[in-house]
Amino acid sequence: MRRSRYQPTTLDALILLLTAALCLYLTWWFRGGVRYTWHWEIIPQYFLRHDPAANRWVPNLLLQGFINTVKISIWATVIATILGTGLGIVRASPTLLSRLIGRTYVELVRNIPPLVLIFIFYFFIGDQIMALVGIDDTIRSGPPMIASVVSALFTSPEHLNTFLAGLVTLVVYEGAYITEIVRAGIESIEREQWDAAKALGFTQGQMMRHVILPQALARSLPPLAGQLVSTIKDSAIVSVISIQELTFQGMELMSATYLTFEIWITITALYFILTFGCSLGVRRLEIMLHRHGTSYHPA
Repeated sequence: MRRSRYQPTTLDALILLLTAALCLYLTWWFRGGVRYTWHWEIIPQYFLRHDPAANRWVPNLLLQGFINTVKISIWATVIATILGTGLGIVRASPTLLSRLIGRTYVELVRNIPPLVLIFIFYFFIGDQIMALVGIDDTIRSGPPMIASVVSALFTSPEHLNTFLAGLVTLVVYEGAYITEIVRAGIESIEREQWDAAKALGFTQGQMMRHVILPQALARSLPPLAGQLVSTIKDSAIVSVISIQELTFQGMELMSATYLTFEIWITITALYFILTFGCSLGVRRLEIMLHRHGTSYHPA
C-alpha cells in the first residue's frame, strides 16, 4: 500500500516561521550583541595546504582529522557489527551457558564508562601486547608499499599501536549495544517462522542463516543505523589517547590559534555531515529492503 503524501498544516507553517525568526534573532544577536571578532577566513587553510616539495595540495589538520575519524568509524562499525551479530545469536541461543556468556559480556561492557575502557585497552594493548608483537616495527622495516597500504587503511605505522587500542575500545563498546539490538531482532521473529523452518528440515544453523537472521537484521536496521551514528560520535573519545582524529585536531588548532568558536563550529558541521549522511544512507537502504521484500511483515 502506497503512503499518502503528507499535507502541511497551519501548525507546521507556524513552527517554521518561529524557527526562522529565532534563527534571524540569534544571527542579529551574535553580530551585534556578542563582542567577538570572527576570523572565518583563516579556517579554509586548515583543510588543505600546498606542499612545495611535492608541488601539490595535501590534507591539512582538519581534513586529516576528518579522514581519520572516517577510517576508525568504518572499521569500528564493520567489526562491531560482526561481533555484535555473533554474540546476538549467542544471546538468543536456547543453551543457558551461551546466554550467560553473552549476557556477561553485554552487562560488563555497558556498565563501564568508555573512558575507563579506552585507558585499559591503551595501556594493555598499546603498551604491552603490541609492543611485544612488534607489528609497527615490522611494518616500518618492511617494503614501503606495505607501510603505504597500512597508512591508507589505518594510520601511519608510528601511530598504529595507539590507533588499534582505540579501535578495539570502540569495537568492544559498540559491539555490546549491537549485541542487544540483534538479540531483540531475533526474539521478535514470530514463532510460526521457527516452526515452518523446522518443518522444512532445516538445522539450527540453516534456520538462523536462511530464515531468522535476514528478517531480524531487516527489522533491526533503524536501531543499527542509530548505533552507527553513535559510533561516529563516540569515536571522539579516542582523542584522549592522542589519536589524531577530528576532535584531537580541533583541540590542537584551538590551542594554537585561539579561534574557539570558529574551530568548534567547523568541527560540529563536519560531524553533522558524517552522521546525517549515514542516516540518509541507511534510510535509503531500508527503503530498498522494503521494495525487494527482504523484511518480513506479518499479515
